[in-house]
Amino acid sequence: MLHTELELSEDLLVETPPFRTLSGSQAVLETFISEGVNTVFGYPGGAIMPIYDALYDYNERLEHILVRHEQGAIHAAQGYARASGRIGVVFATSGPGATNLITGLADALIDSTPVVCITGQVFAHLLGTDAFQETDVINITTPVTKWNCQVTEAGDIPAVLAKAFYIARSGRPGPVLVDISKNAQLQQFDYEGHKPCNHIRSYRPKPIVRREYIEQAAALINAAERPFILFGQGVILGNAEREFRSFVEKSGIPAAWTILGLGALPTGHPLNVGMLGMHGNYGPNVLTNQCDVLIAVGMRFDDRVTGRLDKYARQAKVIHLDIDPAEIDKNIKTTVPVWGDCKETLPLLTRLVRPQTYPDWLERFREHDREEQKTVIHGELNPDCATLTMGEVIRLVNEHEGGEAIIVTDVGQHQMVANRYARFNQSRCNVTSGGLGTMGFALPADIGAKLGAPTRRVIAIAGDGGFQMTIQELGVIQQHGMAVKILILNNQFLGMVRQWQELFHDRRYSFTNITSPDFVQVAAAYGIPGQRVSERKELQNGIKAMFETPGSYLLEVMVGKENNVFPMVPQGCGVADIRLC
Repeated sequence: MLHTELELSEDLLVETPPFRTLSGSQAVLETFISEGVNTVFGYPGGAIMPIYDALYDYNERLEHILVRHEQGAIHAAQGYARASGRIGVVFATSGPGATNLITGLADALIDSTPVVCITGQVFAHLLGTDAFQETDVINITTPVTKWNCQVTEAGDIPAVLAKAFYIARSGRPGPVLVDISKNAQLQQFDYEGHKPCNHIRSYRPKPIVRREYIEQAAALINAAERPFILFGQGVILGNAEREFRSFVEKSGIPAAWTILGLGALPTGHPLNVGMLGMHGNYGPNVLTNQCDVLIAVGMRFDDRVTGRLDKYARQAKVIHLDIDPAEIDKNIKTTVPVWGDCKETLPLLTRLVRPQTYPDWLERFREHDREEQKTVIHGELNPDCATLTMGEVIRLVNEHEGGEAIIVTDVGQHQMVANRYARFNQSRCNVTSGGLGTMGFALPADIGAKLGAPTRRVIAIAGDGGFQMTIQELGVIQQHGMAVKILILNNQFLGMVRQWQELFHDRRYSFTNITSPDFVQVAAAYGIPGQRVSERKELQNGIKAMFETPGSYLLEVMVGKENNVFPMVPQGCGVADIRLC
């Protein structure tokens, strides 16, 4: 039956959404709401002022967190994304506001953290004239973003932002930056509603899974005598923790984690044999060079894991599961590449592997663990020296938390100690700067993590050096009444650099001793209670007070000035050259 002309007109009227006249700034905020954003971290300025003016009318639907520095905004957005699994969102103005995001963008790119940054820009007709606070933010940020785009017309904003969110979250996640000129923020246009982006012709976020590679990988695993699994953050980013655990338990293969993979498998799991890399556990490093099949899942074989490439797992056949084809064969030659999302590839592989156990092989990991316990771990966790150690502080944190808290670490000795000894029973418990190693990360990321997971306890662990890089973000905690715990392990040095100077530069401590303010008094100035602990008899009560005091709390623990973190793979050595002392 044919429709009449009137019926066709009525159908078209029903299917076509009504236009609304909005400004470009309003369109930004409408897109955010449609994409499920409820929290924005930012700092206002002249070139982004129209968006902030529009935000005034959206404050019941979008919570804006005013940071004290733009670097704090993007680190907070990273912490939010890592703890929640959602996209972190940032506002910054042009010029110095935009350039202050660079460190965080680089950090988010190398650690695959989904962040969308909106920067204001000068009026379009001023571009290229060296106008006040104008920088070429697109060319500056191209190397440190997954994608970026400049918008100079309001009508382009909805489609560009939909694309930005899609690119940030899909495939291997990463940071995206959209630079919007001031005229585009002010222009009015006919807004047709949000149209989500779920396909870009030239962009394939998920490689096609090739069944023949799954079969080849299963055959290698089934024939192996000493297989070994290395797992990274790709398991967490793919929400594949359950699939990964099923694979580990059916295959019976011992598994070790990269620093960003920590939490994908509970640290207490019987097949979890510890941490890989420069300050990882003794067994996983040594036995990497004795396994016959190496199965890498969602990790990228970075230099802190491999040490010297020409001495790394030369005897092993390598199976590499990764969503990013660029990582395959980049550092380590792969025998069988398994491209694809590990949430899809792991079940396919699990179905084909035979149930196995490797008691003799697993016992070798335990033998190395016992040696490490005797040489390193016992003295770190239960010291008999007068000075406090970082390890014993983490041991007491475990006793109070039991592996349930989100722990956000800065960068340095405390980071390695916390990641080695803290217990993690859940995924997304560990938030740290892995690939870039950004000092100053912990405090703002702690704020973001708490907003991303408001029902969970969040603890920032920092050193005295890194904490001072973003100490001003204590103002955010004060202004928003946030309940975060801050643990400073103060050794009065830039500890990791000092350790290298001791071991490799004849104790020539060149500019690594650092004088710090009274952190407890600084916190008190921001309305945050706290205390300093310098003796072992005070430590238990100090940890207890930190956890039992409502709201935020800062605990400073004075630890040994020249304590070192071991085991350690010296730079330029192979993983089997790991030192216990």
